[in-house]
Amino acid sequence: MQTLLFVTDLYYEAKGRNYYEEDLFLTSELREDFQLVICHPEDTETFEKDFDLIVFRNAGPVANFKDKYQAFRNRAATGLKTYNSFIGKADMNGKEYLIELTNAQFPVIPTIDTLDSLNKLPNVALYIVKPKDGADSIGLEFVTKDELGDKIDSESKNLLVQPFINFEYEVSFYFIDKEFQYALYAPDKAKRWELKEYTPTEKDLAFAQQFIEWNNLDWGIQRVDACRNEQGELLLVELEDLNPYLSLLELTDETRQNFVKAMKKSIQKALQA
Repeated sequence: MQTLLFVTDLYYEAKGRNYYEEDLFLTSELREDFQLVICHPEDTETFEKDFDLIVFRNAGPVANFKDKYQAFRNRAATGLKTYNSFIGKADMNGKEYLIELTNAQFPVIPTIDTLDSLNKLPNVALYIVKPKDGADSIGLEFVTKDELGDKIDSESKNLLVQPFINFEYEVSFYFIDKEFQYALYAPDKAKRWELKEYTPTEKDLAFAQQFIEWNNLDWGIQRVDACRNEQGELLLVELEDLNPYLSLLELTDETRQNFVKAMKKSIQKALQA
């Protein structure tokens, strides 16, 4: 039986969700088909060469262990087999891609990292400033246009600037190996993590699929986070291609089991590559 090193931080505290519950469920399902050991993300180097595949799951924000994460990425590039595959262009490398997508005119919340590009953003009362390597809203601030000059260092370019958008709701689309699995949304935008299943239209799926195709992962799980603006358009908030939280326990049993089956199939694909 093939072996998995399942990387997660069971004690990481995230607002509105319990990482450990999701990963305990997933590991209980995966161990039916694989020999599996759970490992903290800061301890992988000791064990990683003894396993057929490293499954990088709810490890918390990698900014909390930035040096060890980069060392892990460097080792992965020289022969470790990982899930997700580390060829993604999105969150696994920080938030720089939001600028790339803005410049390429994708339907994304417009994003810049220097005040020289402020003309690319709409003129709004409030702007959002957040670190490029942030997660879980760590370091996020709301500032006025006059305050931007005190916040943004156009030399270091370590922060992102976005307009504050008064959206209708947030919705997330979940994919495995470019195949759509399910969607969830927060009908009450003040309660971001009170999620319900969402039935996407063909237009919604086309919106999400374009980012999956752009990222072109070999294998793995991705979550396309979007918001519906007041004009009814979807705009990308982020493309989580490292260790997306899946809200599996919010799903119906049928949807959840279908996801598990798809994930097992995808892991087999990664093992055989």
